[in-house]
Amino acid sequence: MDTKKAIIMFNSLSQETRLGAFRLLVKAGPQGLAAGVLSEDLRVPHNTLSFHLNHLSNAGIVTSRREGRSVIYSANFDVVRDLIGFMVKDCCSVEFASIREDKENGCSIIELSKCC
Repeated sequence: MDTKKAIIMFNSLSQETRLGAFRLLVKAGPQGLAAGVLSEDLRVPHNTLSFHLNHLSNAGIVTSRREGRSVIYSANFDVVRDLIGFMVKDCCSVEFASIREDKENGCSIIELSKCC
């Protein structure tokens, strides 16, 4: 991941409604949540939420799919993993943070040690 892409993603998350929506989508997992559910949970009007979800989508942090009359949004876990990896690899000393691959489970593990 390059710095410009990371800045776009961080910029999209640097707003209260967008960060709240993203956190709910991460909590929901790969199945995601309908836009209406997000709107209710965040207590944000549908049109306002649509603007914010579009912003997150343009940054690549969330994806959407249509199921019947609903639009389902999901966190883009691959992109988020890459963003976290970018931060750990480029911003932290190896003695404080590392990423290792768990081949058995097919996932990345980020280990952060206490800095103090």
